[in-house]
Amino acid sequence: MGKVASSEKLVYDRYMSDIKSNTRSNTTSNIRIVLVETAGARNLGSVARVMKNFGLTELWLVNPQCDRLGEEALQMAVHAPEILENAKVVDSLPAALVDCYRAIATAGRIDKGEMPLTNPARGLSWLMQAETSAIVFGAEDRGLSNSELQHCQQVIRIPVNPDYPSLNLAQSVGICCYQLQLLRDDLRENGGNPPCQENLTSQIAQDLIKSAPIDLATRADLEACYQQLEAVLLKIGYVYPHTAVHRLRKFRHIFDRANLSPSEVAMLRGILRQFNWATAHLD
Repeated sequence: MGKVASSEKLVYDRYMSDIKSNTRSNTTSNIRIVLVETAGARNLGSVARVMKNFGLTELWLVNPQCDRLGEEALQMAVHAPEILENAKVVDSLPAALVDCYRAIATAGRIDKGEMPLTNPARGLSWLMQAETSAIVFGAEDRGLSNSELQHCQQVIRIPVNPDYPSLNLAQSVGICCYQLQLLRDDLRENGGNPPCQENLTSQIAQDLIKSAPIDLATRADLEACYQQLEAVLLKIGYVYPHTAVHRLRKFRHIFDRANLSPSEVAMLRGILRQFNWATAHLD
């Protein structure tokens, strides 16, 4: 019993040391705001303005449906035109998450049980532990689709009045930026120590949910692994085209919770390649 307690303490101490190391070096400058198919130029300009209010500069636009440099966008951006001018424009959400280690989505509505739900304080605290990470916002009229949500590890739901839960895009971004500022202030006031979280009730909860990012695989590496896994599972008949999305969603959740390193992802992909080769050479 004493050995188990001692071992748990060593793991906990290492966990807190790693959290402290990562959060101390982390600022909101390495968090990117990702907007998917934004339709309103005024919304886009307002997002740029609130980002600058809270010191964020990394704006990524996925297939925008408006002119980010048009008169309406620049007018709403006020003194933050450089946010719009320097924004990265890409065709897909995976492209916007290149080099990210963690990504969290925002959603007003989501089917219960489909994705891990969290509040802004907890979710963004987790996000800030990674070297490079992203907060993903959906289109104004539809939010994020199920397929888009699968590229993120967790989902933030902003607590609002249930009688009128709809938030404007810029309002949602502003709330998240404000929460990041609070977390950054807490870190500064604590001398670089992360604010105390709830008691860690199990080793599994610690390792799989709150573990510090030690050499995490990027979202691009994981996405390539998921695509390879899907191809193999289709080939052997474990999943069928009409069930693949639902089944793969469960695999994504398992691997995302595991905080895989690049070498672990490489090992898994090596197994999948060998399996593919072996099935092709069966008598």
